[in-house]
Order: sequence, then C-alpha cells, then structure tokens
Amino acid sequence: MTTSSRKFFIYTRKSTDTEDRQVRSLADQLAELRELARKEQLEVVDVFIEKQTAKIPGRPIFAEMLERIEAGEASGILAWHPDRLARNSVDGGKVIYLVDTGKITDLKFPTFWFDATPQGKFMLSISFGQSKYYVDNLSENIKRSYRQKLKNGLWPQRAPVGYLNDKKTKSIVIDPEKAPLIKKTFEAYATGNYTISSLRKTVGDLGLKGNKGKELAMSNYEHILKNNIYHGLLYFGGEIYEGKHEPIVSRKLFDTCQEVMKRKSKPQHEGRLKPYVYRGLFRCAECGCCLTIETQKGHNYLRCTKRKGPCNQKYVREETMTEMIKEEIRNVSLSDEVADWLIAKVEKEKTEDTDYSKDQIDKVKIEALVIDAKLEKLMTAYLENALTLEEYQTTKNRLVTEKQVLKEKLEAFGRNSTNRFEPVINFLNDCKQAAILAESSDATKIRSFFQKVGSNPLVRDRALVFSPRLPFAFVPEISQKPSNEAGGAKGGFEGGISPRPPQVRCVSPFSDDFEFSAKLCAQ
Repeated sequence: MTTSSRKFFIYTRKSTDTEDRQVRSLADQLAELRELARKEQLEVVDVFIEKQTAKIPGRPIFAEMLERIEAGEASGILAWHPDRLARNSVDGGKVIYLVDTGKITDLKFPTFWFDATPQGKFMLSISFGQSKYYVDNLSENIKRSYRQKLKNGLWPQRAPVGYLNDKKTKSIVIDPEKAPLIKKTFEAYATGNYTISSLRKTVGDLGLKGNKGKELAMSNYEHILKNNIYHGLLYFGGEIYEGKHEPIVSRKLFDTCQEVMKRKSKPQHEGRLKPYVYRGLFRCAECGCCLTIETQKGHNYLRCTKRKGPCNQKYVREETMTEMIKEEIRNVSLSDEVADWLIAKVEKEKTEDTDYSKDQIDKVKIEALVIDAKLEKLMTAYLENALTLEEYQTTKNRLVTEKQVLKEKLEAFGRNSTNRFEPVINFLNDCKQAAILAESSDATKIRSFFQKVGSNPLVRDRALVFSPRLPFAFVPEISQKPSNEAGGAKGGFEGGISPRPPQVRCVSPFSDDFEFSAKLCAQ
C-alpha cells in the first residue's frame, strides 16, 4: 500500500440531541482515534471536530472534509462509529459513492470493521441505514410522547420563563420569583403606555431574567406577550391543547395585550414637553381645538391653539381652572352617612347573590361537558378517516378555544360573585373622598379624579363646560343629610328619598346601563 493511501483524516462529532447523549465525549473519541492511528501506523493529516446533529445534511465541517478528500489530501477517515459520519441517507450515500470512486480507500473505526470490498460496502450501507432508522424511530417516539403529554395537559418541553419543570409530576409549576414579574409584564403592556423596549427596561430593572440568568432580549418579551401558555393553553405543532398548569394571567388580560400589540404599529417616543398638569385635558368649546399651556410672568395660562382658524376665546389662568375643577368635584361628593348607608345596601345584595352565581356556574359546567363530548366524537371521526388532518385540527382548535372561554367564565364567576360589587363600593368610597380631595393642593390627584368623573371637558368664556359621566351624574340628586323624620335612627334621607328603594340592581358603575338602587335610592 502506498504512503498516500495511509493518509487519514480524524473526524469526531457529538451533538446535544437525545440520540447522542450516550455517545462518548469529543475528547474521549479523539483519544481513542489517535491511539488507533498509532497502533495502525496511520498518518493523520488533520483533525475535524464538529458539534452538530447528523440527522439532516448540511454539516459544514463534514462537507469541508469530503472536499479535501476529493482534492486528494487524504484517502481515509478515522471515526468512532459509522453513525458519527452519517445519520441521513444523503451523507451516507456520499461516503459510499466516494468509496466506489476510489477517493476513499479506507475507513477505520474502533468498534466496526470495514474494507473496500462489495461485502464491506454492503455492511457499511447497512450500518448507515441502521443509524437513520434509529434516528427516525427515536424522533417518532419522542413525537408520540409529546402528543400524549399534550393530551394530558402537560407541557412536554423546557418550562418557559415564569414556570419551573417539576420532575416528580412531569409538569410545569409556577416560579414564585419570576411569575409575579411575568404578570407585571402583561399588566404594564396592557395599559398601552409601554413599547417593547421600555417594557424590557422597566421589567428588567425589577429583576426579570431568563432561565440561565441572562437578561431577556426584546424578542423574548414579544414572545412572552404572545405565548398562550401564560393564560392556560398549550400551542404545539399547530394545535391548541387545554393545559393543566396554573395560569399566570387571565385570558382577558392576555387578549388586551394582543389588541395593544396590534394597535402599536410604530414605536412611541417620549416627548420633551414641559410637565404642565393640565396638558391635553381641555378643548375649546367654540372651535374644538386643544388648549395649550404657556408660562407668562410666573403663571401658567390655558389658551386655544386656534389651529382651525380665528377663535374668540380668551386665556384662563391655571389657578382659576383648578378652582372650577374643585367645584365640580364637590358636586359629586357624598357625606359619610349617605355613602355608608348605600355601601351597606350593596353588601346586603352581595350576600343574596350566591344562588344566582351557583346556577350560572352549573350552566357553564354543562356547556363544558358538551364540548368534551364533541372533542371525543371529533377524535373518533378523525381516527376513522372521516376527517382530514386539517379539518380535525381546525375544528379541535375552535372547540378547545371555546372551552377555554368557558373556563375563564367559571373563574370569573368565582371572582365576580363578590368582585362585581367592588366597583360600586369603590365608587361610593370615591364620593366620600371627593370633598377631601376638593380641598387638596395636589393638582395631579385632582386631575386624575376629575378624569374619572367625566371626559372631554370644554372651556367657553373662561368657564368650564363639563357634565359628569354615569354614575357620578346621579350624585347631585341625593340629599346630603340624614333625616330622622324619613327613616328615624335607621338612616333615612331628606328630600323624600326612600330608605328602602323598591328595586336594587347592581352593575358596573362605569357602564351606560348603571342603575343602583333605582338611581342611587330613587326619589
């Protein structure tokens, strides 16, 4: 045998794929192959080390080695096993072709025999085929395992940020450190006041890191906001599954974030405007333009921008506007006696609402059972080839989504059986605090409460044109003094307001359909 025929390349490979986990390390492979080269008195021209799977063609280092073999730099390869060279039909065929054409005259392995004879090439092709079969079969087994876990509501891969893998239950559980920060991420973005960039900085400063302790990139935050797993659904392989893990956010909050993401087509940049407390709050009642604010001789003045043409409205001093706002706030204030009596009525109705909520919960549970039955029938139809895979996945995704909505309703009933009364109680407490706030000097709090009371305030002839929204519009109709004649010690009211209204129906105080005690104790 000539000297050139004894020239070999050493090729070692190891990937992080499941089928390679039991393969010797790169250092061990290299040591064994160098020892084999010494025993066989082989000349090692170069060493190739690759860290990539061989399941698919396209390994750059492997391709470089074959090119150099075709160029005549070496005529043999030293490798740990044939499966190190190829686990796919393209690469395996390429090696056998080079053996057929004489470019490769020898292959040596510590654990496999080969010679360039028809029998040797046949055995080599069988080894390559076994390697490919092993990969294909293993991949199918993994996919089958994944499908079974997903059907059981379990996430089959590494837990996303905010969750941890529980080795005992093979499921994901809440990460007590990161889950609250994930929830804050959704809550902050849902306000519409954050871009992905500013959200990353804000939440990152709070301490949210990736699973390896690294800072999350902007793409990571975008993925988090789009990931259905955080509200209880598992999306995998084009299908939606119902997860058994504990959601971090509600479906409503998740959907709100999706709407905000669609609405934000361009990044929002913070301006460098002066921090005037009433900036952007008022419009001119004559022409509809916004009122701008400017400072003259130590005082702030509100005036019409007159961008639509001539306007006769004059400026208003900021102090004057503040006093007019305070007066409007006083108009929606309630005395402690009146507010406390109304709060007691709401609390009473809350206790009487249990039976209604129970009936609704039972109804939703029945609807969920109907969907479960439909999913069973759908699976049967698919297994009997009555449906195509696309028809099955489309219908299944729709049914699972409908069931998730019902699940959200059940959770909402659990919360709203008491929480639906909280907005009314909060509204009454706001009315109690209105009088105190009207005497405050904190302009920021005054503006915030004023915006809660009404919207789109106008200015005409240096006067505030303003109508409070429901339910604050009802407040001036209620007497502010208890009357012993109307209700005695039980707390009736002056002005002919009945201490026991004929009908009480509590809904959100910020709804157009607001009706509380027939207009907050009907006259």
